[in-house]
Amino acid sequence: MQIAKSYGAEVTGVDGPDKLALLRSIGADHVIDYTQEDFTENGRRYDVILDIVAHRSIFKSKRSLAQGGIYVLAGGSWTALWQTVLLGPLISRIGRGRVALLAAGPSREVLTHLAELLEAGTIAPVIDRCYPLEEAAAAIRRLGENQARGKIIITP
Repeated sequence: MQIAKSYGAEVTGVDGPDKLALLRSIGADHVIDYTQEDFTENGRRYDVILDIVAHRSIFKSKRSLAQGGIYVLAGGSWTALWQTVLLGPLISRIGRGRVALLAAGPSREVLTHLAELLEAGTIAPVIDRCYPLEEAAAAIRRLGENQARGKIIITP
């Protein structure tokens, strides 16, 4: 979200009610509480949908793409992953947008650019909590229970 904003994008964040303030704080122009509204049914069209959870079908998400838009799966269930891998090329040929899977690691150029954005203060990591190594199980539990409001850090 912060990177998209650094390029001047208008960004809509979708999450549960307890994370909407966080989305606003890191730059979301619009927020949607998925417990109250399904963004795929609100009639809006998006140039890019970056799905890092993939709880809904890519068919539904693709309906919300603007002409020439792209749906990118960056995380989620095995079902969503396989649906994207197996059906993505076919789905991309039908309708108004493309489907892609984000699976490549960042290049040196990308990492250098991210470092520049961090150093300039354009983006900042969102850290939920730091845990000592002895409490790694609690940190993993927090992640598994979807309680984290940012990244979890485990320190030696």
